[in-house]
Amino acid sequence: MNPSISVITLGVDDLKRALAFYQDGLGWETNGIVGEDIENGAVAFFKLPSGLRLALWPRKSIAAEMGVDVAKNANEVLLSHNVSYRSEVDAVMNEAKLAGATILREAKDLFWGGYGGFFKDPDGHTWEVTWNPAWSS
Repeated sequence: MNPSISVITLGVDDLKRALAFYQDGLGWETNGIVGEDIENGAVAFFKLPSGLRLALWPRKSIAAEMGVDVAKNANEVLLSHNVSYRSEVDAVMNEAKLAGATILREAKDLFWGGYGGFFKDPDGHTWEVTWNPAWSS
């Protein structure tokens, strides 16, 4: 796994309120909420000057995507490792598993056209490994 973090996802209770805070209150640029027409798909992305992205995603949607119970997982932060090629997702997931990670959800095709999976490191931090055909890593 190439050591990088490309997206930091913050679990939020109210996506519109969180969007207003970052967009209107802090002046961060975004295209607003996307994916509202898809169950658990509503999310807002902010591209930061470093190339890093901040995502705001409802906690219940994160839990549904990971396949875990919201009550058992606070979903405060989701670290995302984006890769350049679809096949890299499976390689990184396997590497994480061999290193002792717990696989939360095996990699699969995602509703928005990407491919990804989730794992927890030995201390319980959740990672998403994703290939997004619209982004370069």
